[in-house]
Amino acid sequence: RSRAAYKLIELDERFELIRGSKRVVDLGLAPGGWAQVIRRRIPKATVVGIDLLPVDPIEGVTIFEMDFLDDAAPGKLIEALGGAPDLVLSDMAANTVGHPQTDALRTMALVETALHFACEVLEPGGTFVSKVFAGGADSELVAEMKRNFKTVKHAKPPASRKGSVEWFVVAQGFKGRDPK
Repeated sequence: RSRAAYKLIELDERFELIRGSKRVVDLGLAPGGWAQVIRRRIPKATVVGIDLLPVDPIEGVTIFEMDFLDDAAPGKLIEALGGAPDLVLSDMAANTVGHPQTDALRTMALVETALHFACEVLEPGGTFVSKVFAGGADSELVAEMKRNFKTVKHAKPPASRKGSVEWFVVAQGFKGRDPK
C-alpha cells in the first residue's frame, strides 16, 4: 500500500520489533501499509488502527476513522484490542503548513501524545516506535523515553527518501507504570 510499509520492514529487520507481538496499535494508520506488514508477519496478532483519513479495509485489522486526540480514542483502541498492547506504532504527522519549525513542533506534539498513550497502556517489555522529524525527538522527550524504556534509538530506514526530514525513534523494553 505504501513506501511506509518498507520503512517498517527495514526497522523490524534492524530492531526485531514485530515478532512475538500479540496486540498492536497503529496510530496514523492511513494508507495501511504498517498494519498490512504486521498482519503478514504475525497473522494471529490483534491489530487496531486509527486515522483521521479514511482507510480501505484490511483483513484482520479494526480501523477507527477518528482523531487520535479525541478523548474517546484511546479507550476505543484498548477496548477493541481486548487488553494492553505490546507494540505501539505511530506514523502520525501533522498536516504541514510549509514553515519547517511550525511543522516540526506540531508533529512533535503528536509524538509526545503518542508516547504518553504508550506509557499508559503498554505491557511491560513493550515497544514504542514513532516517526519524528529532522533532529529526532527533542531532548526532553528522549529523556522521558529513557526513563520509561530500556533502550531508545533513532533510525532512518533506507526506504526514507534521501532528502526527507523524517526519522524514527524506537523505544524498546517498556519498564512498566509506577504503581499509583
